[in-house]
Amino acid sequence: MKQLSILSLLIVLTFFNLSSAENYKFTNGHWFDGNKFQDRVFYSVDGMFATNPPEKIDKEIDLKGGYVIPPFGDAHNHYISGPFKIDEILHQYLTDGIFYAKNPASIARDTEKIKDKINKPDSVDVVFSGGAITATGGHPVKLYEEYLNKVKKPGPDGTFENLAYYIIDNEKDLETKWPMIMANKPDFIKSHLLYTEEFEKRRDDPKYYGLKGQDPKMLAKVVEKAHQNNLRVSCHIETAQDFRNALAAGVDEINHMPGYYPDENPDWYPINEADAKRAAAQKVFVVTTTYVTVSEMKDPEKIKAAQEIQRRNLRLLHDAGVKIAIGPDVHGVTSLAEAMNLYGLKVFDNLTLLKMWCETTAETIFPKRKIGKLADGYEASFIVLGSDPIANFEAVKSIQLRFKQGNFILQ
Repeated sequence: MKQLSILSLLIVLTFFNLSSAENYKFTNGHWFDGNKFQDRVFYSVDGMFATNPPEKIDKEIDLKGGYVIPPFGDAHNHYISGPFKIDEILHQYLTDGIFYAKNPASIARDTEKIKDKINKPDSVDVVFSGGAITATGGHPVKLYEEYLNKVKKPGPDGTFENLAYYIIDNEKDLETKWPMIMANKPDFIKSHLLYTEEFEKRRDDPKYYGLKGQDPKMLAKVVEKAHQNNLRVSCHIETAQDFRNALAAGVDEINHMPGYYPDENPDWYPINEADAKRAAAQKVFVVTTTYVTVSEMKDPEKIKAAQEIQRRNLRLLHDAGVKIAIGPDVHGVTSLAEAMNLYGLKVFDNLTLLKMWCETTAETIFPKRKIGKLADGYEASFIVLGSDPIANFEAVKSIQLRFKQGNFILQ
């Protein structure tokens, strides 16, 4: 009878989607309201935030004057990609206060092997695109076939085609490959535009192997197909022309900001005001990836020139009202590195940067979830800092407590 009762309880909990998390009352905390910190009391009830007390409180937690903010996100990283060092990587994310991550180009075969380690209350919540879409000879074909093949296992044919990337040059390719893409159950679609100023010049020239992407006209077809399947589209770009073409195609998110790695004509990277305003009007998210510059460039003068382009573009996008999210696109680091690099660029005040990392980044990773705010009806997830990050942004490194979906983690 005891076993039957437990089984019955589990069935009821599953059927009604009830949380087994305890109910908490949090006192003596300074809570971020989106603009400032307020002294108030919050409750975690069945893993959700509440401002009114529940009938039963299991525990009362004294936050001891800590500064409470939503968890951080990482909107562009390939770090969480498979079983290799996965426990260490997830611990690094949680240590840095990052509860949400987005991998825009992954191998479903590999991410399937870690599904029991992610997307649960005591771990990082991650979304994956699966293989990315490109053109013949486009990025990331060279990356996989000449470099990553040393550390990743190719498919049965000895290549990464239809595994890590899909070649879509025309509508016939799109119709043929789309069932393969959908079979991997992507959370979103990733495509590539690179140096579209010279698309026709680079299309068939082997000299540009890996330095080109999709035909912008085909990208529009991909976006249409994805939206029919209720999937958002993220697009890798390099230049301002790529940025413009991505907007024209109707993408939902732009991965990289022009100028993150300006190794071609410097006139190709400054965004114009009209395109910035269009991005805002279309509610397109732009993911920064400025840390690539200091991570991969070696020449101080080139770094300085790249950062000047970045400062200009970031200011223009922000002033136009574009949603800017944070992600580094550098293996081995989390978005903490990107956030601190943005802090060093001195484009945004601390409040603006904090909101980008806590609110906007979470929104572009999980647009349908109630996260990124400390408010009634939102998931009860937060981190507690030892001091005020609006006064001193370095405070984001002083995490005292982590709480996710009604559960303490890394205690």
